[in-house]
Amino acid sequence: MARERGIGVQELRWFIEVAAEGSMSAAADLVYVAQPTMSAAMKDLEQRVGQTLLVRSARGVTLTADGIEFLGYARQVVEQMALLEQRYLGGPPSRRLLGVSAQHYSFAVEAFVRMVRASDAPEYEFSLRETRTWDIIEDVRTLRSELGLLFRNDFNRQVIDKLLRDSGLTFHPLFLAEPHIFVARTNRLAERPRVTLADLADLPRLAFDQGVNNSFYFAEEILSTLSSAREIRVSDRATIFNLMVGLDGYTISTGIISDDLDPDIVAVPLEVDERIEIGWIGHSAIPLTEQARRYLDHVRAVVGGYGVELLG
Repeated sequence: MARERGIGVQELRWFIEVAAEGSMSAAADLVYVAQPTMSAAMKDLEQRVGQTLLVRSARGVTLTADGIEFLGYARQVVEQMALLEQRYLGGPPSRRLLGVSAQHYSFAVEAFVRMVRASDAPEYEFSLRETRTWDIIEDVRTLRSELGLLFRNDFNRQVIDKLLRDSGLTFHPLFLAEPHIFVARTNRLAERPRVTLADLADLPRLAFDQGVNNSFYFAEEILSTLSSAREIRVSDRATIFNLMVGLDGYTISTGIISDDLDPDIVAVPLEVDERIEIGWIGHSAIPLTEQARRYLDHVRAVVGGYGVELLG
């Protein structure tokens, strides 16, 4: 009796390219095969796994729910095969692939810098998206990014956890941080050992815009429901830091700020009965790649230098 043919590593590599490009023809061009060959290979792959992995339309291809899960495992296999070939067959170092989506944290960038510098691969393809809370969850759900970094506290916990469960994702705590304000070094509060909410009453409050999902539960800053006479919403860290300098504005965050990356900004402890829990999110049923685990190790190393309470 003939044995059914298994799934080859090449097919997994092709599937990864199709998912990344969202197009059969674009993926075919990248791996130097004809588009009909790529389409036939993907149909054959679906038949052998017994699941529909791709939705085809005139605009390209997208992953089904089964396809998203399959992509996670495909990445695992391809990464491990590349490492095996490098170790035992003298193959070249593999391209290190990793996508991270995060709220606007300098520690996430500093850890990313350390990871890239530590990589021994002559070629790599990484992505770091600083983006909105809802988009982080969507990026990880669709595997645009392998992991996401965001915060939760007693106020938003139920909403965030339900959204993650509904998306097949899990929150993994990394550390607990005491709330701080970020202000420019020239701000009158910069030299204070601690500040209170009353000290902030006449300063512009700066917050990251959450777009159409601008619910208090998706805010990146704690105490988002408190009213403020002056409030400015921004879309990126460069702008928020410029407004701290230009308008003496402030934002509330973890207190972890890089002197190398953000030398004009300081963190001052804020006297409130709150704590900020930072964690990473990933697919519940899909293990992380080695590269993702290495990145999280760099995150822990960065934040550990600030004396915060590591959780995992």
